[in-house]
Amino acid sequence: MCTGNAGSPGGPALYASGVSTSPGAQGRPPARFRPTRHRFEVPPEPAAGGEPARRAPWDHPVNTRTHPIQTGFLLTVGVGIALLGYYVLTNVGGLVGWIVTAAFICLGMDPLVRRLETKGLPRAVAAGVVILALALVITAFIMVVVPRMIEQAQQLVARAPELVTEFMNSELFQGLDDRFDIAASVQHNTGAFQERLATDENLLGGMFGSVVSVSGVVLNAVTGTLIVMALSLYFLFSLPTIKAWCYRLAPASKRARVKHLGDQMTKGVGNYVMGQACVALLNALVAFILMNVTGVPYATLLVLFVALLAFIPLVGGVLAGILVTLMATLGGWDTAIPYALCYFAYLQLEAYVVSPRIMARAVAVPGAVAVIAVAAGGALWGILGALIAIPTAAAGLLLVREVFVPRQDAR
Repeated sequence: MCTGNAGSPGGPALYASGVSTSPGAQGRPPARFRPTRHRFEVPPEPAAGGEPARRAPWDHPVNTRTHPIQTGFLLTVGVGIALLGYYVLTNVGGLVGWIVTAAFICLGMDPLVRRLETKGLPRAVAAGVVILALALVITAFIMVVVPRMIEQAQQLVARAPELVTEFMNSELFQGLDDRFDIAASVQHNTGAFQERLATDENLLGGMFGSVVSVSGVVLNAVTGTLIVMALSLYFLFSLPTIKAWCYRLAPASKRARVKHLGDQMTKGVGNYVMGQACVALLNALVAFILMNVTGVPYATLLVLFVALLAFIPLVGGVLAGILVTLMATLGGWDTAIPYALCYFAYLQLEAYVVSPRIMARAVAVPGAVAVIAVAAGGALWGILGALIAIPTAAAGLLLVREVFVPRQDAR
């Protein structure tokens, strides 16, 4: 009988290998237990002063003489790989945008997770608490605010013909029509479009293709939202492991410095995202209060656009103020002017008092650099580029200050 001693053949070695050691198993093929799950963990740091790690034979440097043909071939391969990388990046720009969005959402929630970790909660539990709280807030928003927004949107659509008629009968439109003959031009183009719609079969096919393309855009947006949500959850739970792997790619002599700079950049970006979210929500709250006090119509519907635009740095609040002021003219100038005065006065308070206090622990970017970064980011990547422009510029300034300037001073 197998006793399982260390010296017996059926001892710990068989248990370690997962082979069954029951008495009746000797005449049968060995039965396997469930295989051990292999985790993708970060390799341990080498011990200080210890022996160098053994490397595979092909990992040892070999002194070889390079031939010009070999050098030219390698350069050609390098150029081909660069062109392939450019082709891939230009054709998967949407995927790159989803990954960047998920990374910034993760870094925005990471300060809350780290705050809970300081209270003694494990990383997984802290991330779960933050995600649950965010899910509860979104659920409450959908249940309380969204029905009211849908109701006001339906009211605006139903009133649209009346608003168009009122505008065409206004003195402003009459003056523009007398100068530019707008009404006759609109009627002529409308009649021509109706005739073409009745006779041109290609136009109907083009309209059908437009409907199909719009449905594709909607499907792509839904898919992108699901991918961003999944990636955000994964990044949030495994952020320390991802950062540790990235730091291990740096040389051992510079690893501590790289870790210090990487932690500073990620913390700065996370604090910026969280601070910008607080500023945007406070902006939307003030705008909603002012809209209700001054009597701006469709306040619940407009506050969503105010909150979204307020996330865009520098210009978002101004665009939100212009949009709401134009909508406030539907209630008359006695509604639009008081709202515009109060809201733009708050924007000055936000720029010089509220935002500096909230962003004190985030990033420090000079005004000119911030304006250039937002303009360049918006031109390159639209709204997403404008959102990530300032923290990206802050990370670049950090690298210049901590790496480039000391290196130049040492020369």
